[in-house]
Amino acid sequence: MSAPLLTSARAWLEGDPDDVTRAELQGVIERAESGDEHALADLADRLDGTLEFGTAGLRGQIGAGSNRMNRAVVIRAAAGLTAYLAERQPQPTVVIGYDARHRSDDFARDTAAVVVAAGGRALLLPRALPTPVLAFAVRHLGADAGVMVTASHNPPQDNGYKVYLGDGSQIVPPADHDIAAQIDAVPPAAQVARADDGWQVLGDDVLDAYLDAAAAVVSPDAPRELSVVHTPLHGVGRDVLVEALRRSGFSAPYVVPSQAEPDPDFPTVAFPNPEEPGAMDAALDAARERGADVVLANDPDADRCAVAVPDPQADGGWRVLRGDEVGVLLGAHVVERGVGPHDVLACSIVSSRWLAAVAAAHGVRHVETLTGFKWIARVPGLRYGYEEALGYCVDPGRVRDKDGVSAALLVAELAATLKAQGRTLLDRLDELATAHGVHATDQYAVRVADLALIAGAMQRLRATPPSELGGSAVERTDDLTRGDGDLPPTDGLRYHLADGSRVIVRPSGTEPKLKCYLEVVEPVDDDLQHSRSVAAQRLQALKASVREAVGLE
Repeated sequence: MSAPLLTSARAWLEGDPDDVTRAELQGVIERAESGDEHALADLADRLDGTLEFGTAGLRGQIGAGSNRMNRAVVIRAAAGLTAYLAERQPQPTVVIGYDARHRSDDFARDTAAVVVAAGGRALLLPRALPTPVLAFAVRHLGADAGVMVTASHNPPQDNGYKVYLGDGSQIVPPADHDIAAQIDAVPPAAQVARADDGWQVLGDDVLDAYLDAAAAVVSPDAPRELSVVHTPLHGVGRDVLVEALRRSGFSAPYVVPSQAEPDPDFPTVAFPNPEEPGAMDAALDAARERGADVVLANDPDADRCAVAVPDPQADGGWRVLRGDEVGVLLGAHVVERGVGPHDVLACSIVSSRWLAAVAAAHGVRHVETLTGFKWIARVPGLRYGYEEALGYCVDPGRVRDKDGVSAALLVAELAATLKAQGRTLLDRLDELATAHGVHATDQYAVRVADLALIAGAMQRLRATPPSELGGSAVERTDDLTRGDGDLPPTDGLRYHLADGSRVIVRPSGTEPKLKCYLEVVEPVDDDLQHSRSVAAQRLQALKASVREAVGLE
């Protein structure tokens, strides 16, 4: 038995103000003291350092201990954030939102209580609402910062703490390091002052303003005839999306009943992420039964949007579009609607180069950023930005983050416009491929239980870089930890192949995954389907080669 570990556990217990997690940790301690090896290992994991605050804020499993998401960790994070803000703005204003995950409302109220006790002003959104509503509220209310309690599309046992600064965008270095340093200086949570009241619970004015702004992304002259099936995947997006569609003139969507209500256990899906296999099956079934034109899905906090369309060549007659396909559809649509001479299109480095090709063809500037909307939203002159992981920023003047609601409305506008012309989203993708080449993308991801495996794989790839991938020579390898052009350093490797393909390997910033992003580009002469077939074969070979090079399976 580890005496230092038990000492640390008891010290954490004394500093935890929450009866629920105190009882939970006390039970683990007692089992460990009795010789239960599983309890001892559990205790070691719970106290293995402190949940790290970074550019993604906090995110982790809910439970007792310094390496978990709990009230004690959140209280200290709120105290550190408030101290950071107070150095720059006395009596800072913080707007706070939360989703429907386990303990989200508790963490939001604790944040408000800490801000008020420290002399700040706390504005709490009226109920569980989508993340983009909070991102909108920061700028709309002129707040100094925003906090959104959410773990987005993570598994049900997780929660998180996302921080925005006064410009409405997520934190980036050095703000994350400065806030983390302030958190480190905070005493145990039980010693942090918390007010019993004094924060303001907002009414629906902010939500109404957000809905009006979201509805305004749809052109008043665009067609509105469209049959939509929607799933919020047990999250908080349903009511907001339904109302946004209504305000913009569309008929109400059919909402998948089994996934309509917010439920933090996400009972109908293995992972509440529309990218995961099977997550959209219920929506696709409903779309087939109803003969719908399009499926629009949100993740649980509704900052992402997935799209599915009828496809006679797909199994079941429906196909879920890849994030890069939706990204280029929306980007091209934005350009066609009209952009100014200083407007910029942007996407992350792990997204397809298809949008860059569209931008070049129209004489519009395009910028690549690091992964995450904390970088995309900061691009000067941004008119539209996207990330392949189903994130789209279609109204950066109001929401400087990915927004699954306003993106869904712009998809609806495009789909309805094409329908009125006797065309579909797939027809438009065919046109874009013919004009700019087939940009075939895929992702190879490995989920691990031990993060050391990811670090080991990255180390191996750096020590022994591959000379060829997918049968094509690696012409250049970029180690992104050294920075690249205007990009800040990040943990990642980028391979440029002789045949024009590209591979990027990076650890996920929010999940225990190593992610590999693959893209091949195949020119189109006269036969688009043949070009697609060739691209698919090249992509399959590239994926097999990358899997072997990574060596985690």
